[in-house]
Amino acid sequence: MLIAVMWGGLAAASLLIGYVLAGRELSHRAIGMIMGFGAGALISAIAYELVPQGNAGGWGTALFFMLGALIFSAADWWVSRRGGGERKNITGSKDGSGSAIFIGTLLDNIPESVVLGMGFAFSSTVSTAFLVAVFVSNLPEGVAGTLNMQAAGRPRRRIFWMWVVLVLISAACAGVGYLIIQQTPHATGRLIQAFAAGAMLTMLADAMMPEAFEHGGKLVGLATVMGFLAAAILAAVEG
Repeated sequence: MLIAVMWGGLAAASLLIGYVLAGRELSHRAIGMIMGFGAGALISAIAYELVPQGNAGGWGTALFFMLGALIFSAADWWVSRRGGGERKNITGSKDGSGSAIFIGTLLDNIPESVVLGMGFAFSSTVSTAFLVAVFVSNLPEGVAGTLNMQAAGRPRRRIFWMWVVLVLISAACAGVGYLIIQQTPHATGRLIQAFAAGAMLTMLADAMMPEAFEHGGKLVGLATVMGFLAAAILAAVEG
């Protein structure tokens, strides 16, 4: 379980890199391109790592896929109403709430972390494609979240420790995913993976991809394709 926790923490650690980059005046176009690449990689990971493994679930897989999307949408609406709707806005919004941004970012990370832990429990190895996709997608989220919390009046030192706590929680969620499989040896985890896939895809379509295209321009389309292809190649090599 400790190794699963370590992988979950590593995937979320790019939030701290984003925190550092937020103080280096990285161009909006560059961040948009990274967002596009990360979005493409996550879409590929959903397609090749999560949904195919749930095909045997039939209607159950489709139901949990939609359920993940609906529950994430409801939770995201609640967070947005409380000031976390602009957590991926890389220009920095003064209308946000630091606490809501933190909760919203955690909401984005929980499905990914749980799936990482479950994947490790299945095979005693972590999917490189999925790990890279999550790591890259968290990088611009760390930048945007930092800028928005600063705009909301949070000091940088406090923001740093908030990210540290979030990384630790994400690591713990990976441990929970591992334990779910270990404590239910006959479970395949397909329905949980389908649920997480629906939540992740909703997050990408609702926030990450629009923000990427707004700031990265038309070249973000190519970056998204490159991210998808990179993750697909990694998945094929591992398979």
